[in-house]
Amino acid sequence: MTALLEFKQKIKNLYARAEIYLLPVIKFALALVWFYWIRQNMGYFQQLNNIYVLLILSLICCILPSGVMAFVGFVLIIGHSYGLGLEAFGFTLVLIILLTVLFLRFSNGQNVVLVCTPLSFGFDIPVLLPIGSGLLGSAFTVFPAATGVILYYYIRMLKTQVDVLTGKEMETLEKLKLLADGLVQNWPMWLTVLAFVITILMVNLIRTRSFDYAWRISIVAGGITYVLVLFLASYFIEIRLDMPRLLIQTGISVVAGLILEFFFFGGDYTRTERLEYQDDEYYYYVKAVPKASVGTSKRSIKRITGHPARENKRQADPVVSFEKAGGRNPYQAGPVRNRPADSPYSANPAVDHVDYEKKLEESLKDL
Repeated sequence: MTALLEFKQKIKNLYARAEIYLLPVIKFALALVWFYWIRQNMGYFQQLNNIYVLLILSLICCILPSGVMAFVGFVLIIGHSYGLGLEAFGFTLVLIILLTVLFLRFSNGQNVVLVCTPLSFGFDIPVLLPIGSGLLGSAFTVFPAATGVILYYYIRMLKTQVDVLTGKEMETLEKLKLLADGLVQNWPMWLTVLAFVITILMVNLIRTRSFDYAWRISIVAGGITYVLVLFLASYFIEIRLDMPRLLIQTGISVVAGLILEFFFFGGDYTRTERLEYQDDEYYYYVKAVPKASVGTSKRSIKRITGHPARENKRQADPVVSFEKAGGRNPYQAGPVRNRPADSPYSANPAVDHVDYEKKLEESLKDL
């Protein structure tokens, strides 16, 4: 476990240092996958199928807010619908305007969930989207998630009706009725929307509670809720479910949700503290769950030796020495001191070589 925590801390430190470079790269990759998915599932307007057009749009989205890529995707969807005819173009334009007015105006700043919703179906793990949205977002992510589900099934419906929409056997009103019926009576789509909404609300409700292991319980509860909603609703709508495939998708999504919990939350419930305090107006009951983290070890070796200090001290301290001289006294009476050059008491040759005894005798003779 310690190795995993160190790995997590290293990733966080790396992202903190290189966020200014990594974030545009992530947005560019997500936008390119989103636009390429639209091209692969529609591709009716040849001018928008050029890969260089997708690259330029992805580069534009990487420097703009993340919600812009959703609206650029809307433009591509409308443009490809124009390749099917004016009926599909007009119906798609009205549908996207209604979805934007009714749903997306409530989810400001979380429209990236709309981009990830069709991609979750494309990677065959749709249940990961409501679990991840409930963990990392708020309850308002139900609006872009539901919008993404509707767009995904609408694009699939256009793909199955290409021959009819491009043919001239049907009148304009008949084509519009075909599109409206294909959307309104698409019961698997509405069932998936219901499952997404209930799962997101369930996960977000449990995740925001204060009891221990709320994140992990919400992940498991979200997977079970998604399976139960689809299973129970299939009896009333008579939709055939591939249960083994659904259970495998749910299991993979739950494991992925636990990985998200480790990297984005990772609370250490063994060190939980409950605090109580008050002020003049309120009583406060606080539960503090510390994050499970470990400091990365960094070794630094510093060599300490005392020789330079001793040498400096030896040079700074005054040294007393006696010089041997001829005459009556074997040594001079006055000591000669070796002092630093900048000392105010540095040796003066004119003073150190004065014969004080001779001076004293001369003074006595004068007296």
